[in-house]
Amino acid sequence: MVEIRTAVLSDLPGLYRVCQFTADPAWPEGIPGTNPDLLGHVYAGPYAVHSPDLAGVVADSEGVAGYILGCADTDAFSAWCEREWWPRLREQYPRGSGSEQDREAIELFYARPEVPQQVLAEFPAHLHIDLLPRLQGTGAGRVLMEWLLSRLRARGVTGVHLGVSAANTNAIGFYEHLGFATFWSDQDGRLMTRTL
Repeated sequence: MVEIRTAVLSDLPGLYRVCQFTADPAWPEGIPGTNPDLLGHVYAGPYAVHSPDLAGVVADSEGVAGYILGCADTDAFSAWCEREWWPRLREQYPRGSGSEQDREAIELFYARPEVPQQVLAEFPAHLHIDLLPRLQGTGAGRVLMEWLLSRLRARGVTGVHLGVSAANTNAIGFYEHLGFATFWSDQDGRLMTRTL
């Protein structure tokens, strides 16, 4: 039985750890010179702070083991990040600073990939989901997705989108099984959408 609860601020370290581990399974040893907070600053922290009611976590005795993080309105979320989230991080991490391994993540504080307005008109919400290996294959991913999608529907959101790496074929299959379709793709990844 997977039990989801709404994230609270004390979950932030756990969210960051899951975010880092799912990007770099060798973490905490990881790649030398890599700052373990940077990806969490992009893909976890702002969601839990901006839309805590759309941030679901699964935790056990070892801590946060998985999460789903979303926002109902991507344009409004992006505007909030520009006002409230990115300025302090840009002060701390000037463009071009950090180790060679970190510069790509730091660049995301300054230039985020843009989703075309034609996508946002129909699929304004977006999400991120990550599970540690101990949760994978347990059905937790489906339960987390259903938890968030039901909350978005209750708000009257018309659709949701997400990005996925082209190499992550397991995730692509998972999303397709849940009703997501590929809106566009290239050699690096896919933008997938689902009507709510």
